[in-house]
Amino acid sequence: MQAEQEKKDASSSDSKEPIKKLESRFHFCGKALRITRDFSNNLGVSAIIWEASLVLCRYFEQEKIDFSGKKVIELGSGTGIVGILAILLGGDVTLTDQPPVLSQIEFNVANNVPASIQSRVTVCPLRWGEDQCQFPADYDVILGSDVVYSPIYFPALIQTLRHLSSQTTVIYLCSKMREVMGAMDFHEKLLPRYFNWDIVHRNEEKEINVYRVTKKDQGPEDQPLP
Repeated sequence: MQAEQEKKDASSSDSKEPIKKLESRFHFCGKALRITRDFSNNLGVSAIIWEASLVLCRYFEQEKIDFSGKKVIELGSGTGIVGILAILLGGDVTLTDQPPVLSQIEFNVANNVPASIQSRVTVCPLRWGEDQCQFPADYDVILGSDVVYSPIYFPALIQTLRHLSSQTTVIYLCSKMREVMGAMDFHEKLLPRYFNWDIVHRNEEKEINVYRVTKKDQGPEDQPLP
């Protein structure tokens, strides 16, 4: 199970300067993870370890998910904790986010992924709805934790998921069900237009769902996004 062991300020304990980097430690699937958040580059929400990412990691642990031989892409990687765990569980993983966030992801990859398997890691920018066509459409697994956070981005997220996936792709979306941010509308109204889904895990206390999603066969119902 996950257990946060410690947090430490990267700056001097005697200094009154703002914290620049903060490290948190976790254990999932028998893997020790050291995840650093970079507060020096104005990363905003990307410098947060969201509860949904921890719930998804715990789900992988509980279900003994094995990514060996799987081609995986993570959307909105943030700190990279979910994608890094997928690498350590055998996957060939592409971690993506906005360009300013990539250095934080790369730092955590370097600290957690042994040099012997770093050839299975790619870190690169991906802007939903804009440059997904630069990526292949044959991923075995797509990961996303707390990527459903604003209706403004829902069409772009759906467009990106549709491009990256085939009918055999498994998509794991882990979402905090914030009514004010439209999470219910996304999962119950928009997503079913293009994808099949099931709730495979629910954290009642945190109101976080893990969805297992697969792409629908193309047909008359597969209409363009509004």
